[in-house]
Amino acid sequence: MPLTHFDKKGDAHMVDVSDKAVTPRVAVAEGHIRMARETFDIIAEGKAKKGDVLGVARLAGIMGAKKTPDLIPLCHPLPVTKVAVELTLDPDLPGIRVEATVKTTGQTGVEMEALTAVSTAALTVYDMAKAVDKAMEIGGIRVLLKDGGKSGRYEAQ
Repeated sequence: MPLTHFDKKGDAHMVDVSDKAVTPRVAVAEGHIRMARETFDIIAEGKAKKGDVLGVARLAGIMGAKKTPDLIPLCHPLPVTKVAVELTLDPDLPGIRVEATVKTTGQTGVEMEALTAVSTAALTVYDMAKAVDKAMEIGGIRVLLKDGGKSGRYEAQ
């Protein structure tokens, strides 16, 4: 299957979705940020100097999803109808697991919005805790679910 963001000459272009049906679409993405146990404890106990790390990161993730077409050059601006970002403390990492769900009714999917929400939330955790732990590691960012539209349903294994 050819890459859709390149024309016959190989130039990058925005995909024409004008002939696609308007359908309900959803995407779910996940990722995590691993950190030192001391950093994890500071966040879990609500003792970060910059405030409520998880609350601020949740809002940042929501904002990131809404700003996706401003960040990703060939993304279509979409009427996002729902963005939910969940941050879960995971002592086994130690760190925080991030999951984002994005919905729309439109002509193209919202995978990029879900991925951007996860990335933005994880980057915000890093920003808020970097004073105590510059070695934090963001990873595992991927699409878990995509549904709606011509290509149908995708679920990660």
